[in-house]
Amino acid sequence: MRAVLFDRFGDTEVLHEADIEVPQPGPGQIRVRVRAAGLNAIDGKIRSGAMEAARPTTFPSVPGHELAGVVDALGEGVRDVKVGDEVVGWSDTGSYAEYALATTVAPKPAGLDWQHAVALPVAGETAERVLNLLGVAAGETVLMHGAAGAVGTLAVQLATARGARVIATAGPANQDYLTSLGATATLYGEGLVERVRALAPDGVDAVFDLAGKGALEDSITLRGGTERIVTIADFRAHQLGVTFSSGGREHSAAHLAALAQDAATGKLVTTVNAYPLDQAAKAQQVSDAGHVRGKLVLTVD
Repeated sequence: MRAVLFDRFGDTEVLHEADIEVPQPGPGQIRVRVRAAGLNAIDGKIRSGAMEAARPTTFPSVPGHELAGVVDALGEGVRDVKVGDEVVGWSDTGSYAEYALATTVAPKPAGLDWQHAVALPVAGETAERVLNLLGVAAGETVLMHGAAGAVGTLAVQLATARGARVIATAGPANQDYLTSLGATATLYGEGLVERVRALAPDGVDAVFDLAGKGALEDSITLRGGTERIVTIADFRAHQLGVTFSSGGREHSAAHLAALAQDAATGKLVTTVNAYPLDQAAKAQQVSDAGHVRGKLVLTVD
């Protein structure tokens, strides 16, 4: 099968196409003919070697944690899906490929296309996990730093669905985008504390940092301490006494199925930027540079 992989750490030039063996599902696994693969910032960190201490890499390595596609084969003991089912979920073997193995998947609704389906697993799990950690409730005000990306796009909507008010930061090009999602948009950078205080004179109840670009000090100032601040991107968190939340291993097919239904009916909006599989290196360059609106996706013919 065709796949994109890397066999040494480095910049995006280490990514290359190769013809490798089709993986065989083990007990409890399914094999999926991939139609779309999700691309996440962590893919670039793993490729560069920055995550080696936390997530050791075996070469050659196929990137990708999310897939949407058609069930192609079943491992021993699989009863809840059948060959031919259209699914979305988390990849066990790397999803930048024509075929991948998976253990946890949800049905893909007929009204949801492959690209928008694959925007949901990681971003949806991350957004819900952090909102739960923060204890976001109706009537509260949540500040989200760098909210125009894949996780922020869903986090804004999930927080407002809880009845919270969201103040979301982004660059000038994404102000209208955040407003369209239901947030009160403002610029990041110098003067942020003053801008947020003007928008929320009574203060903010919680802070979700998705940017990882020096916003924690301002967050502590706005909160008057480190309580109810969570970052998924700033590795200085522990030095500052702030909670860092990394990806969980317990994926919920039921939660993903509910998100997929909401996306299919238009209740939940997703935004995607699609590249063909053979442009995976270019897509990772875009990811590494930051400032992506919505989700980066690879399409697999």
